[in-house]
Amino acid sequence: MDKTNNPLLESWIPVDKESDFPIQNIPFGIFRRKGEPPSAATRIGDTVIDLKGLSTFQFLDGLDIDSDVFSQPFLNDFISLGKPVWRKVRERLSFIFESSNALLRDNESIKEHVLIPLQSVEMLMPVKVGDYTDFYSSMDHATNVGKMFRDPANALLPNWKHLPVGYHGRSSSIVVSGTSVHRPNGQFQEGKAVVPVYGPTKELDFELEVAFITGPATRLGYPVTTEEAEDHIFGLVLFNDLSARDIQRWEYVPLGPFLGKNFGSVISPWIITLDALEPFRVSGPEQEPAVLRYLRFSGDHHFDIRLEAALKPPGSPESVITRTNYRYLYWNIVQQLAHQTVNGCNINPGDLYASGTISGPDKGSFGSMLEINWNGTDPVRMSDGLERRFIEDNDTIIFRGFAEKKGLRIGFGEAITRILPAKTIG
Repeated sequence: MDKTNNPLLESWIPVDKESDFPIQNIPFGIFRRKGEPPSAATRIGDTVIDLKGLSTFQFLDGLDIDSDVFSQPFLNDFISLGKPVWRKVRERLSFIFESSNALLRDNESIKEHVLIPLQSVEMLMPVKVGDYTDFYSSMDHATNVGKMFRDPANALLPNWKHLPVGYHGRSSSIVVSGTSVHRPNGQFQEGKAVVPVYGPTKELDFELEVAFITGPATRLGYPVTTEEAEDHIFGLVLFNDLSARDIQRWEYVPLGPFLGKNFGSVISPWIITLDALEPFRVSGPEQEPAVLRYLRFSGDHHFDIRLEAALKPPGSPESVITRTNYRYLYWNIVQQLAHQTVNGCNINPGDLYASGTISGPDKGSFGSMLEINWNGTDPVRMSDGLERRFIEDNDTIIFRGFAEKKGLRIGFGEAITRILPAKTIG
């Protein structure tokens, strides 16, 4: 066991027992204090730790890192340095904030500069996303969609169990938790009408996903193998891939999602490293038929991460409407990255790869409203009696995720967005 994962570690920074961010987590993000430029941070409990400040006061000396990487508005430069550097920084931070280390603990003047209450900062996009791929890696989700819109007896398309299906999405509209998103306009069919209409989507949905973010770049023409993949994966975030189902249904043939998907996707602000999630590795489902050689792997590359989505209508309490688990995915992260690059596609620091909607085997674990209400035929009932078939204006969507084992909890915090009314044209 890596010493940073030791469940007995405690920090001198106060941490609630239900916190997602104990000293064993050490996530990375970008924050801003009022009137100051953005910079890199980690978090313990509800305390944001300024990495630029730690570097300025020489707490990160000896790690062979240019301190300027912590002064950038995105983490791309830092994560481009690779896994050995990420681990050195995690180990140093674990050492500094361990309960018995008085080096910073007893220095009140420096603590005032580098420790900031969470409520005093604004969390920003942690990376500049250059490229974005959305996979379709949950067999339960793909089967449900196939049953609804194709032949129930042949719900999965012939290629689905042979490769991680995916498409390239719009990276510029990926936003950080807390950002409101307007309901999109587009074309869709009403009922059985042959001619489409234009207007705001009537079937706005969430997709409960987890995404990984890549670190060191690769050269064009050089694939990444499943054995090498985790050396290029910095960490994971929660991901809400908002979807306009009616727009998507009309447009997706023959080239796939377009306006129904590219109007906004929301990520959680803290990147949780694979090292922090190490204790929660689990085996994935048996893959049958056997995959091709480049998709074969050894070891466990699934993670036991509990996920939930809640909906809060205006003036109403929040209602959790689904609970699922990241371990339900059929295709894992090393297979996804190996498939992305097998044709020679290069990757860059900050690229984002979403899992696709994560659904489990029953209605209580479905990862989208489309599935939970079975295409609008079985409305979702809120805790106060309200019903929802799809998301309405001014509803707030909240994603949460955490892993827990033997008293150790590592979480992601939240990914939150409020849906605003559509912008009208003319």
